[in-house]
Amino acid sequence: MTGPLIDIRNISVGFTGKSGATLPVLRNIDLKVNAGESIGIVGESGSGKSTLALAAMGYLKRGLRLMDGSVAFQGQDMFARTRTELEQIRGGELALIPQNSGQSLTPTLRIGAQLVEALRLHADVPEAQYSAKAIELLGQVRLPDPAAIMTRFPHELSGGQQQRAAIGMALAGEPTALLLDEPTTGLDVTTQAHILELLRDIARDRGMAMVYVSHDLGAIARVCDRVVVMYAGEVVLEGSTRQVLKTPIHPYARGLLASIPRLSKPRLPVALDGRPPAPGGAGQGCSFVDRCALAQDGCRTSRPDLERLPSGEAVRCFHYQEAHQLSLTGSGAIPASLDGASPSALHLDDLAISYRRPGLYDKVLGRDSAGVPTVDGIEITVAKGETLGLVGESGSGKSTILKAIAGLLPPSGGKITVAGGQALAPEVEHRSPDHLRKIQLIFQNPDDSLNPRQTIAQILEQPLKLYFGLTGDALHQRSAEILDRVRLGAHYLDRLPSQLSGGEKQRVAIARAFAAEPDLVLCDEVTSALDVSVQAAVLDLLNDLKATQGTTYVFVSHDLAVVRALSDRVAVLYQGRLCELGPSADVYAMPSHPYTEVLLGAVLEPDPDTAPTLSADDVVELSPPAQGCPFQRRCPRKIGRICDTDTPPWQQGVKDHTIKCHHSIADLAAAQAEGAAGQRA
Repeated sequence: MTGPLIDIRNISVGFTGKSGATLPVLRNIDLKVNAGESIGIVGESGSGKSTLALAAMGYLKRGLRLMDGSVAFQGQDMFARTRTELEQIRGGELALIPQNSGQSLTPTLRIGAQLVEALRLHADVPEAQYSAKAIELLGQVRLPDPAAIMTRFPHELSGGQQQRAAIGMALAGEPTALLLDEPTTGLDVTTQAHILELLRDIARDRGMAMVYVSHDLGAIARVCDRVVVMYAGEVVLEGSTRQVLKTPIHPYARGLLASIPRLSKPRLPVALDGRPPAPGGAGQGCSFVDRCALAQDGCRTSRPDLERLPSGEAVRCFHYQEAHQLSLTGSGAIPASLDGASPSALHLDDLAISYRRPGLYDKVLGRDSAGVPTVDGIEITVAKGETLGLVGESGSGKSTILKAIAGLLPPSGGKITVAGGQALAPEVEHRSPDHLRKIQLIFQNPDDSLNPRQTIAQILEQPLKLYFGLTGDALHQRSAEILDRVRLGAHYLDRLPSQLSGGEKQRVAIARAFAAEPDLVLCDEVTSALDVSVQAAVLDLLNDLKATQGTTYVFVSHDLAVVRALSDRVAVLYQGRLCELGPSADVYAMPSHPYTEVLLGAVLEPDPDTAPTLSADDVVELSPPAQGCPFQRRCPRKIGRICDTDTPPWQQGVKDHTIKCHHSIADLAAAQAEGAAGQRA
């Protein structure tokens, strides 16, 4: 066909508010996507990114309606097609990878059955080859032991594994156009980098178009040809990836880039002040006026048009020629530092954790059925007021360790002690009220931890009543003070979680944890689902609370730049085994363990000129080997048989920087320096 594959013309989408007025979610958007082209859509939560992507499929969420404009796919109006016609297109020629894999996986069907169904409905594959093709798809998305994954139900996979299975299902129909809504949010850095390379290769080889919705500008830089920046339901900037990410000419785009933590900068990112207007609340002027450093009086009374420039860019701003005055990287505060004389707040002593428990016959026969522990031999001391970052790929044991510290998963070996050398009971129900108060866990998804039927006041009142016996006015006043501490304010007390944005809900989850006045806070991927500006605000909040309350953190994240921005020290885990531990500055400046080198090499920067360092033959493992170095099968610096048979010793560097490797730190540093010199040459 001639013309664009996806043609969105002057589309406006809205809903009816309580007053009866129509409130716009999307306003007058034009977007054309050609065959083989990859377009990124970026912006904060609520900017309309996902609504626009779903509209390209001829779909609107409940309560929304098409106010104006049209959406065509392969020249045919999507909103004029019948349900049967849409069912034939969706999942085949036009596929969607949603952010939440639970939206595309059926919980009662095995993964293999779901892939086979996708192949039967949408792929030109002989029936006899369904199983082999399904296994091939699971291997392409880097799932370990694809044949075993075929037999599992979705709940038997981790979140990252579920997301990879969903990506495999979307690719099964060999789509002409692929819509991706935050598809790699829950993936670790190496898996994300490899899957993005896979998508780039497939798009190039098949001429497949991609519309990639994400707040991860590093991912956008890697896979997209063009970038569309959205704010308050409208396009404010459009241009090539290089133009938008290297020299953005809209103040909002520059603010987003300043909100991103960088591996090379040991500083907290700078959050954008304020928040986007609610639907229908933008007024007559520029929707960004209240947050813009370049705003003038005329910006409040007149709405700028989307102006097409000779450079090929389109910008909605009266003062875009002055945007270069605003910093792209910001100058955030240096994280609160650790007092070197601080006493211990937490000690993990030879900690081992296994998910498998002995069955009845095992107990009767007196045999150990635990097998190889999921986590083993973890020896870490965390000082009071310190932030320890735990990093590693999915399955490395990061969240498992947090659950053990919180008492949700009893260790199979070793012990956990807190300040004063007090041993923690393995199970939470056997811990003292004082220990329960002092250790708080903040989950990745606030929707899983906030009761949707309770107001924010009721949520915060629970720990205040339980641990401090507050009632009446004192209870209300303390709740308001806690909300103010997380920069929300007392007017949020009467709201339900459903009335808050994702970033606001995460702040409530943080507020509830701090309501107990804990000594130790366990943070499990608390920023992974947040857009970059809200993430920057949450990191700044955690740093402020650390500085004012002396709080100790154990911080788990796939985002190594976030860990760099917040942590004093970093512990690197592979397959539940500790392989490197040291001050953040030293580990990031010169990663000594080969696995840490692989992790940092896979980090995606928001720069189209910076590519990750990936090994084409790198393989994913389901479990560590029974003996020798856990990383032996993937190590680019393997010595020989000693790595297969002998457990590597700890090698001591400077400033308490240690690695568990048969190489010395000096030898690894020399090898890395030689490799870097070769790359420059």
